[in-house]
Amino acid sequence: MKTLLHIIGWTFLVLLLLQFIQIEIPKPPKATPADEIKAPKEIMSILKRSCYDCHSNHTKMPWYGNISPISIGVHSNIKNGRAWLNFSIFNRYDDQKKQKIYKGIVESMRIRKMPPPEYLLFHKEARLNKKEVELLQDWARKFIKED
Repeated sequence: MKTLLHIIGWTFLVLLLLQFIQIEIPKPPKATPADEIKAPKEIMSILKRSCYDCHSNHTKMPWYGNISPISIGVHSNIKNGRAWLNFSIFNRYDDQKKQKIYKGIVESMRIRKMPPPEYLLFHKEARLNKKEVELLQDWARKFIKED
């Protein structure tokens, strides 16, 4: 029993100390409405519901997003997501970057990589049904230029 209390005590202490470790999310770049991606209403609705938390300047930080060690993963996902694709500055990207993004959308939808499973655990509303996946793929394919 004494060992169990020690384990619980040390675990609590470690979790408490982890609260002092925070990964900063870089401030998003200034963006104007003209910089944001333009897409049909149905596509924008899907993107905003399922992608914008990690891939835009419009992140809605969840309550657990500032509690370590979970916050480390949340902040890292947002930082990496924005680095790869930020819908808030999409129109600033050059054609080569946009091509990579459109191809990435098609592929990540094909293998169901996005939204990530760990995100879907807490955001059921972000799940994409088969029709939404096909809509996103069809929309992205329209912009892919064949080499």
